[in-house]
Amino acid sequence: MKSLSIGFSPCPNDTYIFCGLVKGHIPHTGWSLQPERLEDVETLNEWALQGRLDITKLSFHAFGHVLEDYILLKSGGALGRGCGPLLVAGQKVEPTDIAKMTVAVPGKYTTAAMLLKLYKPEWKNVVMMRFDEIMPAVESGKVDCGVIIHESRFTYESRGLELIKDLGSWWEEISGYPIPLGGIAVKRSLGMDLIEKIDKALRASIAWAQRNPELCSPYIKEHARELEDSVINDHIGLYVNTFSEDLGEEGMTAIEFFLEKGRQAGIFSNSIDNTQIISY
Repeated sequence: MKSLSIGFSPCPNDTYIFCGLVKGHIPHTGWSLQPERLEDVETLNEWALQGRLDITKLSFHAFGHVLEDYILLKSGGALGRGCGPLLVAGQKVEPTDIAKMTVAVPGKYTTAAMLLKLYKPEWKNVVMMRFDEIMPAVESGKVDCGVIIHESRFTYESRGLELIKDLGSWWEEISGYPIPLGGIAVKRSLGMDLIEKIDKALRASIAWAQRNPELCSPYIKEHARELEDSVINDHIGLYVNTFSEDLGEEGMTAIEFFLEKGRQAGIFSNSIDNTQIISY
């Protein structure tokens, strides 16, 4: 029996999706899971570049750098409309001032960082921070503004921060597609037969969570940054959707377009085609 390493973020959408699988509610044969690693998405991105995990959540920005070693599962992804990263500041900012300001992003290989680069290529004063450190840094004046993700989009207004630009909405406007935030990638070296089994097991885990949300709650709250039920439920409702169950044609087209825009901008050097991306 092959023992597989697995990692995902502590955010409610990921713990909701993976709960059934890692807690033993989804039967599978021929493979087993090592204890899960819950890490910040940028840590997972960096690990993917090192090839450390067999199964990993990662940003689609990072995925564009590891296509030779990892392949994307159809299930478990975070794509959608109205759910992209937000550029916020402590006060209203004129568009002409943006390029002169210091901005924090939640990691070099996050989708948020790539969106910012596509939105304002001239922005040079970029600081890397963990996603949960960005709002405090903006509030304290350590940085002028920041790109926030995850639960922060539900709490920034209550902390008195101003929205400068919804980068997800900007992406939807220029592309016509939902924003591809993150997906679940598996090492190609595992072979397609096993990769298909993993994908089906993950899809079954999502279906189990949808039937048993109350059984997922303790696991989700054990790792969540924000513990209010309303924030957790809003988070899951926004990031777990039909694209999480199956990317489908629209999801795949959105990912391909995103990666191609990165290649055109010089972010990725490799060519993009459908056979390189999807699992089966």
